[in-house]
Amino acid sequence: ELKGMALILLSAGFDTTANMIALGAFALLENPEQLAALRADPALAGPAVEELLRYLSVAKQFVRVALEDVELGGHPIKAGTTVILSLGTANRDPERFPGPHRLDLRRQDGGHLAFGHGIHQCLGQQLARVELRVALPALVQRFPTLRLAVPAEQVALRPEIADIYGVKSLPVTWDA
Repeated sequence: ELKGMALILLSAGFDTTANMIALGAFALLENPEQLAALRADPALAGPAVEELLRYLSVAKQFVRVALEDVELGGHPIKAGTTVILSLGTANRDPERFPGPHRLDLRRQDGGHLAFGHGIHQCLGQQLARVELRVALPALVQRFPTLRLAVPAEQVALRPEIADIYGVKSLPVTWDA
């Protein structure tokens, strides 16, 4: 059982983090003012990672079963009902996040659901955060002229219905 759990953590942690690094780089390249802010202030890495996790969920949805009768947003949900939770929608809720469709690395509104919530929180979330806090600033510092090699519309994305959302490839270029 322990071996199986370790393999799941390793594979799930690799695929999600690799896709989040690529998606984060893509989002930064699409938002040059935010990219410039991170380049100018590497200490912004922590808040930048949290905002990117809110802005781009690699895990789009989860399926749960209601354990008891509840009411949510005025809608009754009976015990035993299957419920699909959309993390991307929750992380872009305008009642929770002002200007939710805008990437803002200095956003002060934490509390995204990129790693789930409660007893269903991702076990590897702290490792993922550390990896992202190291990788993204290192990328933008190491390649200060990094930019998309194709128009953003031509970047191939994995389907949003896939288990893990991300880019299929991210063509970039930079000046030597």
